[in-house]
Parts: sequence; C-alpha cells; structure tokens
Amino acid sequence: MRHHSRVASRLAMCAVGMLIGGAAQAQTNVTLFGLLDSGLLYTSKTLNAQSGGNSGRQFVLIDGGSSYSQFGIFGIEDLGGGLSAKFKLESGISVATGSLAHCNGNLFGCEAWISLDSKFGELKAGLQFSPFFLSLYSSDPRGMSFFGSGGVTLVDNFLGTSIFAPSALSYTSPEFWGLQASVLYSFGGQPGEFQAGRQYSASIKYQYGGLMLNAAIFDGNRGGANPTPTPTNLQVEGRTLGTAFKFGALTAKASFVNYKVAGSFNNNVYGGGLSWYVMPTLSVDGGIWITSDRNHTANHSLLAAMGLNYFLSKRTVLYGQVASVANHGDMNTGLSVNGALFGAHGTTMGVTGGLRHSF
Repeated sequence: MRHHSRVASRLAMCAVGMLIGGAAQAQTNVTLFGLLDSGLLYTSKTLNAQSGGNSGRQFVLIDGGSSYSQFGIFGIEDLGGGLSAKFKLESGISVATGSLAHCNGNLFGCEAWISLDSKFGELKAGLQFSPFFLSLYSSDPRGMSFFGSGGVTLVDNFLGTSIFAPSALSYTSPEFWGLQASVLYSFGGQPGEFQAGRQYSASIKYQYGGLMLNAAIFDGNRGGANPTPTPTNLQVEGRTLGTAFKFGALTAKASFVNYKVAGSFNNNVYGGGLSWYVMPTLSVDGGIWITSDRNHTANHSLLAAMGLNYFLSKRTVLYGQVASVANHGDMNTGLSVNGALFGAHGTTMGVTGGLRHSF
C-alpha cells in the first residue's frame, strides 16, 4: 500500500508539473500603453475654407503637436513551437478636449487586430496600418511628426486613406538576407458592391547594416460600408521609394512619393533630411518636402521644418519645432496635421512647442 501511495503521489506531482508547465507556455502577456502630447501652435497665416484666402494669424492649444495622443492594449500569447498569438487595440484621443480624435474618429480606430506570428511570417486580420504608410514612416527624417513632415503631406493629400486599412488581411514575411515583404488586402464590405472601398497595399524593404531601401504601393477604391469622420475610402493611388542611412548618431533619409486622387490632382513629393542625437538627452532633426502637381505644374509648394527634442526622462520629452511653407498656384500644403492641415497662398511661418509623455 505504501508503495502504491508513493507511486500515486509521484504521478500526481508529475501531472501538476505538466499542468503548470503547460500554463506557463500558454501564458498571455497583456500591456496597457499610451502617449499624451499637447502643444501650442502659432502660424502667420490660416486658410479661409470658404474664400480660399488668408484669415490671418493664429495662436492655439492643440493636441498632437508632434504625435497623436493615444491609449491601447497589446497582448501576446506563446503557443509553443515558435508560434504566438498577438492582438492590439489602439484609440486616438484629444488631450485638449478629452474626446476621441485622430485615427478616423472611432473607438479603437487606430488599430484593432489579431495575428498569428511564427518563423514563417505574421498573418494579421483587422484594422491596421497599411504597408504603404509604414514604408513612408521608415523613410521620413522627422518620424512623420504631426508638424512639418512627410506626415503632413500624406494627410494633406489622402486624409486617412492609406493610413488605416479597415477589414483587412495582411501577411508580413520573415527577413531573408535583409529582405522583408508585406502585402495587404482590405475588403470593402458593402453588400452588392464587391469593389467599393476595396484596398490593396504591398511593400518590400532591404536592410543591411545602416542602409535601408524600401518601395511600396497603395490602391484604394471609393466607397465602402463604413465611412468614417476622417475619410479612409477615397479613390486613390500611392507609390513610394525611400532610403535611409545611419552612421553613428546621425541618420539621413530621403523619399519620393506619388499621390494620385481620381478626378483631382496627381502630386509628386520629393523629401529628405537628417536626424541627429547630439547627446542621449537631446536630438535635432530637419527636412525639406517639395510638392508638384503633375497635371498643373504651376501648382507647387516647398515645406521646410526643423525640430528639437529634449528628453527629461525616457518617457517625457519637451519639444520645439519651426517650419515654413511656400504655396504657389492652387497648391495648399499646410504646416500641421492639427490646426493647419491646409495652407494659404504664399509663404506661411509656423512654430510649435509642447510636452510628450508615453507610458
């Protein structure tokens, strides 16, 4: 009896160990994250939406002087054998008003997806950033700042289209010899209109040491079942080539982007600039973006911007930015995604200063 009791005890201990081990392998890690950004914006001109003229100077408090404020939840579960399940829910908010903002105006309107990730790549389903947008981000010298960057020219041309891809499936390959590719298909979701709101995007990136090269495309159809306050379903075409080279604390980036809106403009944007960590607590960056309407070359603009970031800690940053934009013809390039997305004719100067905290 004692022998059988010892055997039973050992079996029970083994079973408990297997259960604990299995639970540990399947453990889910969930993280709450967020970013708050608020700043003051001054512009020497503002565009009058009714007349198209200049309404004069402005000095306002804005949300997202350099990045959009956000909060969300990210989770990952190890399924064993190199396979993991991931999810992300992310919402944009306004520090100025406390309301939902940015990210097409919906709750969790920035990202809402679930994925399976393995050594064979990642398959993702739901609302997500398009490969086209991610390629633009990686080749922008000012990190797609909400003030004076390639992010302003993107939203100025496409609004939310090509940034947020709703009802989408995407696949991102593992990296082979420095090469990585992504493809995305977004279902339009409108009954009886199979092509309405449908989107395609693809990208390829090559990374070797400090060198990065990328290329991406985006095609989107007009319509769709779920129009949003910031339209994400315009009929557009986007194409881009970009590069970056990092040497020490200095990084140089350049890009070419073509933005084409059906029945409207066909803009080429040439951009480039530098970012430099002067010291671990201080960074500066600057860039120039030239926009030209291929349909009417008299329409063109020149946007130049510079920013400074002082890190009070790893999570809290004081920033200041200055920019100038010169619009010719009917071009209306602005200075800031928030407060000055479209600009008046002639030259406009702008300045922002603010505080950014992440958690």
